[in-house]
Amino acid sequence: MRDLYSNITAVPAIAPAVQSASVDGAAVDLKDTSRVAFVLNTGAIVSSGDFSVKVQESDTTTGGDFTDVDTAQVMTSAPATLEANTAYRFGYTGFKRYVRLVLTKAGGTSIAAGAVAILDPLDKPVS
Repeated sequence: MRDLYSNITAVPAIAPAVQSASVDGAAVDLKDTSRVAFVLNTGAIVSSGDFSVKVQESDTTTGGDFTDVDTAQVMTSAPATLEANTAYRFGYTGFKRYVRLVLTKAGGTSIAAGAVAILDPLDKPVS
C-alpha cells in the first residue's frame, strides 16, 4: 500500500518566518518513535543572506544541554550555505531523546525559512 500518511507524524521544528538572526528550533521529542527526518524549506534570501543548518541533540529539553550531533549521525542534502527556494532533508541516526535544528546566520540580512520534523511513531496507524 502507498499510504505514508497513516504511518507518520509531522511536528513544527522551525516556525516559518523571515529569519534575520540565528534560530534554535523547537525541541522534538523522539519518545515512542523509531526515527525522524527534518524537512527545511527556504524562500527568498535578502542581501546575500548566508545561513547554514545543523542538528543538535539532548537528553533533556533544557536549551543549554543541546550539543551538535556528530556528522556521522546526520544525513543531509543541505550545502554549507542554504540557497533560496529550496527544500532540504536531514536524517538523524543518534540515540538521544530530543533533537532540534539550528539555523545559523553567518552574514547578510535574512532568509525565509521553516522546517518540520517527520516522525515514524511506534504505534500505527496514526490518527
